[in-house]
Amino acid sequence: MIPVSTAVSSGFTFSSNWRGFELKQNEQIVATLRRPSVWSSNFLAATSSENWVIRRGGFWGNKAEILDAASQQPIANFKSAWGGKGTLTFADGQTFFVVTRGIWHPVWTVTTDTGQSLLQLHTREKSVELHNPAALSESRLTLLVLFTLYRVRQAEDAAAAASATAS
Repeated sequence: MIPVSTAVSSGFTFSSNWRGFELKQNEQIVATLRRPSVWSSNFLAATSSENWVIRRGGFWGNKAEILDAASQQPIANFKSAWGGKGTLTFADGQTFFVVTRGIWHPVWTVTTDTGQSLLQLHTREKSVELHNPAALSESRLTLLVLFTLYRVRQAEDAAAAASATAS
């Protein structure tokens, strides 16, 4: 994993394909988010030192859970709300809000429970801005970026399904 202090100066970028995302810093892949198969609704998030599973839940798919891939122990739970906002609560009690704004969800923001912005993900520019990264461990910050990319993919999948249904 690249030190967050290095990432602050140049930020992260990401690329996507039909299976998921690659998170990059200085054109080097530092983390991935992948769907293990076309038939799976789970995603595997990975860095060089950690692996997580993100799985969808809830009757309407409005919840998600992050698990440690090795132990299958829950790390965090997410519940979405109307208006493009959701709450991600970690097992240690730390809470974040994931919010999207703009037509077609071009900007995703993660804030603390006190409203302090931690990161902004720009889908059009395929970039991630870090705000006050020293407030979190590198592992937690990377997981927040990967989870936000997961939410981006959920929004893309929902838009594609709505488009297919409308036509």
